[in-house]
Amino acid sequence: MSQDKNPKKRSSKFRDNMIAGILAIIPIAVTWWIVALLVGILIDVGTPVVLGIASAIRPEFPMAADLILNTAIQAVIAIAVVILLIYILGAFTRNVAGRRLIRFAESIIERIPLIATLYGSVSKLLDALTQERESGSQIVLIDFPSPEMKTVGIVTRLIKDADTGEELAAVFVPTTPNPTNGYLEIVPMSKLTLTDWEMDDAMNFIISGGAVGPDAMNYSKSVTPLGSSPDLTNPTDGNV
Repeated sequence: MSQDKNPKKRSSKFRDNMIAGILAIIPIAVTWWIVALLVGILIDVGTPVVLGIASAIRPEFPMAADLILNTAIQAVIAIAVVILLIYILGAFTRNVAGRRLIRFAESIIERIPLIATLYGSVSKLLDALTQERESGSQIVLIDFPSPEMKTVGIVTRLIKDADTGEELAAVFVPTTPNPTNGYLEIVPMSKLTLTDWEMDDAMNFIISGGAVGPDAMNYSKSVTPLGSSPDLTNPTDGNV
């Protein structure tokens, strides 16, 4: 009988070790994939600048141009160039001249039918997700995908029911582990469960599949009575 049990034990141990190994690899693999994707995008964007620099300095410094065009060095310089440009752009857009230039560029974009719609939608979504709330929270729970379940959503704007006058909320429901994908749900305000979560709390909870996040949530009852949160009932811009 002992000979019969040993193969089963070995098989069970092999299976358990494989499962443990897979569970250890998944977070590393997902993190690596995301980092590799972002690095690849930075390299693709910065490479033309690096090639231009190499071409410009080649007549005077041919050895330096060849060094810059080395695959590894080219990738590092491309990433550094893009990060530097993003930083400079961010600093520039925070001053008066930068804001005026952005508004001027937006006025041109708004005259291009398809691009205007796409740019406006993305811009308003980012504004809704990044703006700071003075009180209350834009992180809510809604009944989804069935009344017996709830999921985390982000209120992006309020809408009025043209028939009844009831206040409705446009709620973006991010997916796990990629919060850039998701669903748009239109939910009556009376069906929202408000939370005291910050955006970081919600993003950590969603990306980690619930493994990282606050130890408690307002599941059955809102943290504040519905209708008393200024940031939801009186948004600064009804066209967020």
